[in-house]
Amino acid sequence: MKLGRDLKDFETRLGHQFSNPELLVRALTHASISSPTRGDNQRLEFLGDRVLGLVMSEAVLEHDRSASEGQLAPRFNALVRKETCADVAREIDIGTVLKIGRSEMMSGGRRKKALLGDAMEAVIAAVYLDAGYDTARDLILRLWGNRVATVKADARDAKTALQEWAQARKLPPPSYVEIAREGPDHAPVFTIAARLTSGQEAEATASSKRQAEQEAAKALLESVDGSNS
Repeated sequence: MKLGRDLKDFETRLGHQFSNPELLVRALTHASISSPTRGDNQRLEFLGDRVLGLVMSEAVLEHDRSASEGQLAPRFNALVRKETCADVAREIDIGTVLKIGRSEMMSGGRRKKALLGDAMEAVIAAVYLDAGYDTARDLILRLWGNRVATVKADARDAKTALQEWAQARKLPPPSYVEIAREGPDHAPVFTIAARLTSGQEAEATASSKRQAEQEAAKALLESVDGSNS
């Protein structure tokens, strides 16, 4: 298989030239455009997630040899979560070479965190199958750059951090309430309020409930931390 100019340019951005180009094409093919003769990247995504996990497990252990498991786990989670994978995918411009169906294209699929994160994991798997673990590890560490060194010691997601804040003060867990949903069905926008039984709350808006909840929790945590400082 001969790659087109767009995929050759992507290989350059990625920093890996494929011996088996079909792996790259599969990694960049979303399920919305798959067919019996042309598969999608879901199986590669599954494998890439595991390869990334092993690389980052090794990396956080090596970076801080005195850290406890309780300190390492949230750092690891922050480095492998879908949002981080999507950020890396944006840096190498995966969105421009993703093969997606018309419905996904119309709903902004090339910018969606889930699609970008999944594609990044699939590309990792493709490199692993094409050239082995050492090459995949080196590529991951290069693309993730200084994230391993700069990931916060307290890298819990905002909802977890807010819940632990409440528990430490013997408060019930925070609640999350959908305040509004706007936009068309294929591209909804949610406004979520994070609330504590103390009456404190914060709102956030995002294109998914999960992200809106996280942003609301982050805003509320910053608010309550600020009021207690």
